[in-house]
Amino acid sequence: MPRQFRPLDRRVLWIGFVAMLLGVAVAIVAKLLTALIGLITNLAFYGRLSTSFASPAGSHVGLWVIFIPAIGGIVVGIMARWGSRAIRGHGIPEAMEQVLLNESRIPPRMTWLKPVSSAIAIGTGGPFGAEGPIIATGGALGSLIAQLMHVTADERKTLLAAGAAAGMAAVFSAPISAVLLAIELLLFERRARSLIPVAMATTVGTGVRYVLEGNQAMFPMPGIATPALPALAAYVAFGLLAGIASVGITKLTYGIEDAFEKLPIHWMWWPALGGIVVGIVGYFAPLTLGVGYSNIAGVLAGHMGLGAMLALCLLKLLSWSVALGSGTSGGTLAPLFTIGGAMGGVLGLWLSAVAPWLQIDPRMAALVCMAAIFAGASRAFLTSVVFAFETTQQPHGLLPLLGACAAAYLISGLMMRNTIMTEKIVRRGVRVPSDYAADYLDQIYVRDACSRNVVSLRAEQTVTEVRQWLACEQAAAKHQGFPVVSDNGELMGVITRRCVYDVSLGQDTRIGSLIQRPPLVVREDHTLREAADHMVESGVGRLIVVSTQMPHRMVGIVTRGDLLCAHARRLKEARDASRHLGGNANAA
Repeated sequence: MPRQFRPLDRRVLWIGFVAMLLGVAVAIVAKLLTALIGLITNLAFYGRLSTSFASPAGSHVGLWVIFIPAIGGIVVGIMARWGSRAIRGHGIPEAMEQVLLNESRIPPRMTWLKPVSSAIAIGTGGPFGAEGPIIATGGALGSLIAQLMHVTADERKTLLAAGAAAGMAAVFSAPISAVLLAIELLLFERRARSLIPVAMATTVGTGVRYVLEGNQAMFPMPGIATPALPALAAYVAFGLLAGIASVGITKLTYGIEDAFEKLPIHWMWWPALGGIVVGIVGYFAPLTLGVGYSNIAGVLAGHMGLGAMLALCLLKLLSWSVALGSGTSGGTLAPLFTIGGAMGGVLGLWLSAVAPWLQIDPRMAALVCMAAIFAGASRAFLTSVVFAFETTQQPHGLLPLLGACAAAYLISGLMMRNTIMTEKIVRRGVRVPSDYAADYLDQIYVRDACSRNVVSLRAEQTVTEVRQWLACEQAAAKHQGFPVVSDNGELMGVITRRCVYDVSLGQDTRIGSLIQRPPLVVREDHTLREAADHMVESGVGRLIVVSTQMPHRMVGIVTRGDLLCAHARRLKEARDASRHLGGNANAA
């Protein structure tokens, strides 16, 4: 009898404990990486030795601002060529690829190559956020620890996702959205055995952040009121526009990446070319340089004017898309939040001026578009909604966030097949699941799908008798396998047609003597998922079904064909549309 599936066991306690230790380690790594970015920024733009987080926008290096990002790009290119090419990009797609194709085994060198290369790229003015590299580093550290332990591939995936989620939580003080990000982009499931360790890691990671940096909101906002119905409708419309913008941003980014692929120079030099563009844009718009968390906070607080936000939106998009397309090392979350927030601020200020009766709050519009553009680009829908709430601590924003992110998700899904997170690896032939549904086979009992009219053979029958019967072309004789029962009706095993027709058998050989192993059975109260797993593990295509109350009594047989037929109802429910109230009014 196969054991019935248990959603939780004591093994989860051990994985959860490891995840908690991992959360502490990743939070400390996040702090160290932030300090490293600050050190490189201070050295590159201010010529001082300090680890304090500084923005390149306040420096006075003149035309040198054009060349500093290019120098950082050269260093990143060298590290990518002779270290690991996997450091290129924003990290999450690479982690997804390792989960899907390599059993969550990330090379150990990525635990230091990714953060160091990203710190160099960001510290020299790269328009990226620190969260992407930290998420990638946390995932690599979780994978490394798991590779040192005796764990399954599923447990290794859980620890990878726990490290990545703890990294995001440690940066933004957003533990719930970090868990949701792990579910929507890394785990490809929502099961208790993976959800609990990830939640424990993010809880601990956020707690360590509280100790190191305090528990204040990442992007503090003045209080915002509950929106009226006209304003709510406008915010949902903003979400539609953000969805269209997210599609355009994704296509632009990968279009630029395709353009770099056509250059007649080695890819090692592409980040330097992208760095020149970053430097030129940064010379005219210094706010586009660096992580730009202060820009997001300024937009959400309403401290920027219309012109400043419009310039920030367009020039940040140009700088970031070229830099990311060039293959340098950096993240996507903060740039998308900056672009979306500035776009929403512009729309909010404009609409509040031309239609004051809508009662639009430009700060709310910025918050809504910030989340919606990330929801459209990544399709991490729940992550986007909860993240905007956690980083601002504005509960009145939840309803417009929900409507706007749903609208952006809808538009993105209709207009674009892949996302900014999956396009790169899909191009390499990776199939990325996008919708997670309950296992249909786990919802059906064996008793409801098995065949009850079982044709069996008697143990005392000879091979000759059975061969003659098989040759009679009756419907009952066309099966590929037959249960064998003893004189008193007890199940002995199963034999196949191939076994009966073995030329080495004597004519008087008894069927009962051909049984080579005990029968493989399932009970009526097992699910089809358990039956399918039992078939796979045993290498057979059929199982005998026995009574739950009388385990030695055969009541049916379940085959691979029965498993396929069980999906007919699922397909019918998904495809067939019909009316019921009119024609089946008496069904109740």
